Amino acid sequence: MVSVIMGLKGAGKTKQLIHLVNENVNKADGVIVVLEHGPKLTYDINHGARLIDTVPYEIKSYQVLRGFITGLYAGNYDLNQVFIDSLFKISGSGDMLECERFLGWCERFGEVNGIDFTITVSARVEDATEGMKKYLTQVSGFAC
Repeated sequence: MVSVIMGLKGAGKTKQLIHLVNENVNKADGVIVVLEHGPKLTYDINHGARLIDTVPYEIKSYQVLRGFITGLYAGNYDLNQVFIDSLFKISGSGDMLECERFLGWCERFGEVNGIDFTITVSARVEDATEGMKKYLTQVSGFAC
């Protein structure tokens, strides 16, 4: 499953992500990984989730990000949830078609390996491609 939390800066996307991570840590039967751009979530994320600052890894493309996620899974087959905060910053690209292809890859990779993805995207919901719209989600109690 792939869920995308999309909205402009300041819309509460990261708050939603933090809430979902912390809620899932207590009931997860596997490993939860949170990818972030810069060490900003250190005190917000429950220590039961593995928090990874992607900046030192110089990801800078969707292809490298796919390889990074694949490597995380190869190193830990118990991985069952991946949360990505600020996809455009991590990937180095705000191209909506590239984003759509990446989300499709996440869906296929997740189905084969039993991994759920929750991803924040900083952009107007109206700018989402048709292929991206099927992944859009909203959590009750949070602005999107």
